[in-house]
Amino acid sequence: MITDWDDAYANGDHIADAGSFPGMWAEQSSRFRDALIADGRAELDVPYGAADREKYDLFLPVGAPKGLVVFVHGGYWKAFDKSSWSHLANGAVARGWAVCLPSYTLAPDARLSQITRQVAAAINHVAGRISGPIHLTGHSAGGHLVSRMVSNTSPLAPGVLARVENTVSISGLHDLRPLLNTSINDVLGLDEEEAATESAALLKPTLPCSLTCWVGADERPEFVRQNDLLANIWTGLGASTRSVHAPDKHHFDVIADLADPESDLTACLLTPISGEDD
Repeated sequence: MITDWDDAYANGDHIADAGSFPGMWAEQSSRFRDALIADGRAELDVPYGAADREKYDLFLPVGAPKGLVVFVHGGYWKAFDKSSWSHLANGAVARGWAVCLPSYTLAPDARLSQITRQVAAAINHVAGRISGPIHLTGHSAGGHLVSRMVSNTSPLAPGVLARVENTVSISGLHDLRPLLNTSINDVLGLDEEEAATESAALLKPTLPCSLTCWVGADERPEFVRQNDLLANIWTGLGASTRSVHAPDKHHFDVIADLADPESDLTACLLTPISGEDD
């Protein structure tokens, strides 16, 4: 029985040298952006709306893209922006895909339902520029947001939603109701109704749906439970799902393999469950 909900959802407190990760991410991302800018394959701060943070970065492969990958960042909907995660585009870009990383207005300046709509607006916008299939992935809060994109109350435009071929939620939060018991909600301002309507695990998938829930085997038990929960429920609702526990990975390094074009995580992202490897 959980008695300390703040601890149950605290990641950094249980990761050695956790404070070093944000700086490392920023440095790796800066190097990746510089390389693609120099090669003429980066478009930064593309506006998809009028708000200050309604912008995305787009990284392009050599040659015509096979399709579009969108990565949505985490940070409990209240921290970070697109600039910390550029390097995670490398795996998909190296394998011929365009990769979009959007920012969004952070809580408490936006409610979760507004953030959901902003992410959809970013995807709608970039989908108008890059043809082909769309694959979605996100980490932690971003895992929640990409799962919402393929739920039956998705705010994506119907034509864009029909192009979504594969979704990978990494360490995603799929039932938001437990967060009502945490101090995180002092910033989010969730109530029971919004927690329910924004929880993918309480919604139905839009079919057909290929969904992988991917979590580090060494993550907090609540993240492992949240991961397995959505794959379990949506399997029973007609989606093609799988749950993966990545060995020896915690919440902060579970995403690192997206930067590697040969990793299992990149292969999972680029290959629908029913599809063949590209």
